Amino acid sequence: MQMNATSSQVSKVLPGTDPCGVWKALGKFIHLSAVEQRLLVEALLWLTLARLAIPAVPFRRIAPLLGRTMEETPFHVTEGPPVAEGVSQAIRTAADHAPWKSRCLVRAVAAQWMLKRRGIGSTLYLGVSKEDTKVMSAHAWVRCGDKFLTGAVGRRETYPGPGK
Repeated sequence: MQMNATSSQVSKVLPGTDPCGVWKALGKFIHLSAVEQRLLVEALLWLTLARLAIPAVPFRRIAPLLGRTMEETPFHVTEGPPVAEGVSQAIRTAADHAPWKSRCLVRAVAAQWMLKRRGIGSTLYLGVSKEDTKVMSAHAWVRCGDKFLTGAVGRRETYPGPGK
């Protein structure tokens, strides 16, 4: 059985991707520690679930899985930040290499679920703003302690509240 895939075979499996980029990413993945590999695979699974659930499931059903409405976790925590930062990096890396777009809400939901699974408190923020052109803009981000794990860029434009 032949295990080597040619560039054209990879292109057929992942249309629109650069086969060299796929191999480069795979090479980087192989050199990660087992813990980092598991975190990346888990992040990709949660991103996939969030990406499928958000358009398919009414948000009122997803919201209870994300935390309590209008409650924030403390801004100063003593446990969890190193793990939370690992989750943040895994979400960012997996989202950047996924074959679909993972926008801020998908990333925030996936991160929230990964943190919740680890018993780490975090707050998911949803912000909306209306620009001068009367165009609405929305953004989602996650905070753990005083660190913004996802969506740090853009949060101030949509929500100048406590998560600023």
